[in-house]
Amino acid sequence: MAAPKTQESKTTLTLSPEKMASIGEVFQGDSLSATSTKLRSTLQSLENVRLDIAVTGGAGSGRSTFVNSLRGLGDEDQGSAQTGLAETTSAPTPYPHPKYPNVIVWELPDLGTSSLPAEQYLEKVLMGRYDLFILLSAERFSPGHARLARALQARDKPCYLVRSKVDVDVAASRQRRPSTFSEEGVLMDIRENCRSYLQAEGVTKPKVFLLSTFELDKFDFQLLSEVIVRDLESSKRHAFLLALPNVSNAVLEKKAGSMLQHIWLVATVACTVNPLPVPGVPEVACDLGLLVRALSGYRRGLGLEAGGLQRLAQRTGGSLQAMQSRVCGPLCEASPRQVIDFLGRACGSTTATFAQELASLPVLGVLSSCSFSFATVYQMLRAYLDKATAEAKKTLSQALPTGQ
Repeated sequence: MAAPKTQESKTTLTLSPEKMASIGEVFQGDSLSATSTKLRSTLQSLENVRLDIAVTGGAGSGRSTFVNSLRGLGDEDQGSAQTGLAETTSAPTPYPHPKYPNVIVWELPDLGTSSLPAEQYLEKVLMGRYDLFILLSAERFSPGHARLARALQARDKPCYLVRSKVDVDVAASRQRRPSTFSEEGVLMDIRENCRSYLQAEGVTKPKVFLLSTFELDKFDFQLLSEVIVRDLESSKRHAFLLALPNVSNAVLEKKAGSMLQHIWLVATVACTVNPLPVPGVPEVACDLGLLVRALSGYRRGLGLEAGGLQRLAQRTGGSLQAMQSRVCGPLCEASPRQVIDFLGRACGSTTATFAQELASLPVLGVLSSCSFSFATVYQMLRAYLDKATAEAKKTLSQALPTGQ
């Protein structure tokens, strides 16, 4: 049977064909109890997957600032990497993400001060523990960047070459050539020059990106994120997306899309592992605690929790009080009472036909005994995620120019 079409309706199970196939493998031939155990383990693994990102480059390349920006922190925030100091990093330094401690950004020793050949440098920094490498340069790439990129490619390790202060180049070109200035032309020239040099140095199809470490919402950050997601193994993509700083609507949409693809998993585990009747909603039985954690996770990932709003206010100069009052109405901190209220609303719009349609899908037929609960929980999670995403975009729009 073909996978159901993806629609915007909250009464449609939104799953890609690939996701449907993976669900089918989990459900095939097992009882509800055995399947529930598998899915609970899958959900726990998804929440605890580890991702290690290595960041290196020469002196003045903005490594520390990039390490901070990638984790959604300013240079003065608690837990940030120190910036503006003489080179002191002689060994890899881990910086866990403030929201997702299993996502760790490592600042590696300065490429320029290391006299080691690329192979020995990689041995020194324990190359095997990183999932990907980001090589920064403030200006043009050096032979050291090229040697390290070649060594990483030889080991099939994802490697991304980043010009980290391209905003400086753009500003300088605008000042020198005000009448003929073209930002697109300047960026194209820089990108092609970087690629030509790296290819001449033996780097195969170099992945070059132009960024400003202080303004990640500009230039190639969205493209860099998309390429990394494509290159990562599937188990780590969700972790990377959730950990991205909320610097654009495009990032928020990517996060919401990843969360949406896992709603079926949360709903299934909530309705099949230790479900209890919901007070005031007798038609539904589920794990309220799991749903509270899920809603809190949506808020945290989209930057709507207290810390996320505070960082946004600091970055944009916006009113923290105004942000909190708007968000905390419909999307206040999740609690069992709030989840019960949301389930009551979703129950009123859940039709028996929709529940039966879900249970009739070959991959979800094992849920026939709890199809109405599953359908109600799924719709509640979907409605909340849609609302949270829309609110996150509104909140962010205060900081971004129209169209970003």
